[in-house]
Amino acid sequence: MPPNSSVTVVPLLRLPPLEPRPADAAKPEAPEPRQRRRLVSRRAILAGIGALALLSAIAAGGLYFDYSRRFVSTDDAFIAARQFAVAPKVPGYITAVPVTDNQHVVAGDVIARIDDRDYRVALAQTEAQVAAADAGVSNIAAQIEVAQAQVTASEAQVRQAEARLVYARQQAERYGTLTKEGWSSRQTGDLTVAELAQQQAALGSAQANVMVARRQLDALEAQRSSAIASLREAQDQRDQARLNLSYTTVTAAQPGRIVQLGAAVGQFAQAGTSLTMFVPDEIWVTANFKETQLDALRPGQPVRFEIDAYPERTIRGRVASVQPGSGTAFSLLPAENATGNYVKIVQRVPVKIVIDNAPTDVALGPGMSVLPTVRTDAKPSLIERLGEWL
Repeated sequence: MPPNSSVTVVPLLRLPPLEPRPADAAKPEAPEPRQRRRLVSRRAILAGIGALALLSAIAAGGLYFDYSRRFVSTDDAFIAARQFAVAPKVPGYITAVPVTDNQHVVAGDVIARIDDRDYRVALAQTEAQVAAADAGVSNIAAQIEVAQAQVTASEAQVRQAEARLVYARQQAERYGTLTKEGWSSRQTGDLTVAELAQQQAALGSAQANVMVARRQLDALEAQRSSAIASLREAQDQRDQARLNLSYTTVTAAQPGRIVQLGAAVGQFAQAGTSLTMFVPDEIWVTANFKETQLDALRPGQPVRFEIDAYPERTIRGRVASVQPGSGTAFSLLPAENATGNYVKIVQRVPVKIVIDNAPTDVALGPGMSVLPTVRTDAKPSLIERLGEWL
């Protein structure tokens, strides 16, 4: 184009870019074979983990079921004991109480002392009565010895009189014959006859003396029996006085704990009045199992306890016995199911469980809550076998 020529420049219109049609849109690129393999392997791993978890859950559930079916437990269980009241057998003023509340005592420990002066005086009186009765028995025994000597002497006199009578009879017969034949005087014959009668009378008197001596001996024997009975009565009274004196010291009959102590120095204690409650060391657990659980319970089965007061302690024991009847059957007002409408309720049956290793450093007493678990099958479970194997 020549230089000095005029040229008109027309600007070009800019059109907006055309949007690609859906048919013309770019297609997603297909994954490469390597990425596809990774995706497949991840899915397989997740599926394997899920299957393994499912199998593990089934196995754990089976193991737990196998383990748990060997045990029965209840939360309706409490510690029990034969607690009783300690009371004196004789009345009197209390002079000493050497124990305090909740103190542990052993058999023979003194719980309270009662003023024993009156009982010592009573014992001294009965001992004096025993001594007097014993002296009476000895006196009668001496009299019996004298009476026996009198009986012996009287019997000797009887024998002597019998001998004289025999001689007098012989003399009378001899002089009677001589008198008839004229060899002796009639006066001599009469004398021999009189002598015979005299000796017969002497024999009768001697025999009567023997009878009297024997009767006196029998009377003394009866007196001695009465004196011996009096002596025994006095001895019994003395023994009772000794017992009453010993009762002034109230002691523990067995090991246990003092509970609710009410005795105080200066208090007048009546015979039979409670001084304190006593809880023996011998305790056990009364577990009220449902009657549907009794089929698996047998005496001697091991038990594990968990005490609410001491949750960190595990105590062991064993089943002792099962009560022959439900708890309501032995209550003060047993249920009467034969009247009115009836709704069946699972009954509770008390089971006595003894404790083998009761702790001594803590206080266990009646009424404390316990959670017992009884093992009903002695065979080891799969979990226990696995634990032993590991």
